[in-house]
Amino acid sequence: MRQVRARALSALAVLNIFVLVAGAVAIDIIDSRPPAAMPYPVAFAEDAPDTAQQDAAQVDPERLRDKLDDPMADSGVTDGLYAYVADAGTGERLYGRDAGRGAVPASTTKIVTAVSVLHAAGPDTRLRTEVVRDEDGGIVLVGGGDPTLTETRDRDHYPRPATLEQLAADTAAALEESGTDSVELSYDDSHYSGSNMGPGWKPGYVDEGSVSTVHALMLDGGRVDPADHYSERVGDPPGVTADAFAEQLEAAGVQVTGEPSPAEAPGDAEAVAAVQSPPISSLVEWMLLESDNNIAEALFRKIGLAQGYDASFAGGAEGVSDVMEELGVQDVHVEDGSGLSVNNTITPQALVALVRLSADPERPGLYSAVSGLPTAHFTGTLANRYSGASGSASGAGRIRAKTGTLSGVSTLAGTAYDADGRLLAFAFMVNDPSALGSTLDTFAAALAECGCS
Repeated sequence: MRQVRARALSALAVLNIFVLVAGAVAIDIIDSRPPAAMPYPVAFAEDAPDTAQQDAAQVDPERLRDKLDDPMADSGVTDGLYAYVADAGTGERLYGRDAGRGAVPASTTKIVTAVSVLHAAGPDTRLRTEVVRDEDGGIVLVGGGDPTLTETRDRDHYPRPATLEQLAADTAAALEESGTDSVELSYDDSHYSGSNMGPGWKPGYVDEGSVSTVHALMLDGGRVDPADHYSERVGDPPGVTADAFAEQLEAAGVQVTGEPSPAEAPGDAEAVAAVQSPPISSLVEWMLLESDNNIAEALFRKIGLAQGYDASFAGGAEGVSDVMEELGVQDVHVEDGSGLSVNNTITPQALVALVRLSADPERPGLYSAVSGLPTAHFTGTLANRYSGASGSASGAGRIRAKTGTLSGVSTLAGTAYDADGRLLAFAFMVNDPSALGSTLDTFAAALAECGCS
């Protein structure tokens, strides 16, 4: 078993150099990778060993503490700085600073969401959008919680989202078979319950494009411009989706009479056609890489449903609490899935525990929670960090981590390997008005520089 664990951890460490490389470690879990799945340019990691060595000398905690002392002192943050570093293989505590104290995690909450939904719902589960018959012979577009649903296929996009174009084509074919070429259309957004805004959210989050109001039926995360991550959001995501579906039906040869209107589909309604999202494993990677808040909230509700609660913020919170208890992870309190809520608190120890669980070869279903982590100076939310001019360039290609940013909050949690190739798991959290991501980058880079055996 030790040999199996060593091989798995070594493979994960190599992923700190090679971004999302498909291989034997992940082949049974994830069938494909993003377009960025290519070897990390060695120029960004010239001092890295050829492979990460789990048989490399273990880190001396005192030497690591000495290495972190200077950047932490230079940060100017005294209160509100929390940290935990552990050996990824053994779990040995290497460094801690208020590591058992809860802090506002911002988007590192998505690590909790990722692990919880993979555990509760499973990596192969998909979110379904369907069309059913209503009692009057019309059809109802029923949202099943897929925020990645889009209008037409972009063949360059990974993962391939479900499209209204395909749903309309399949619906038109089914209607034609039944001799129908004209139909009334309504839409059902009732799969989710409760508020469409999270507890502890600022109203400005929607206006600034950080998130859409949360709905079970929506296109492109509610964005006006799907290509812009922080695009303005539409005011009525379900209505906009239904209007777009009506246009696709018309293009497919079905006349839609009247305007689409909200309705609740009959419980025993006959299914006409359906499309499905990418598997949850792919949605988790997408969420982590892009820090997509609406994917996070959809997965949060899926956790609630999978654990026997309703699809609401409260249900998701109950579901996560259950999962954390099942996994033996303490000190996690979340009220949303994205980390926009300032009511969330997580300890650095808990974040590290979740990262290590995701890398555990005995829990292959959780693997997407680490394979989706952005890579320093290459992918996702870390693509523009750890540059040569940043002062943290030693971490480029050697750190894979989830970022978190709110006003007065900056967090970073993930994996790094040190100069000897020893894989480490870490969490750095700052709850202070001076919080900056670049500050945390210097801490993580110190881990990468450390030959601390």
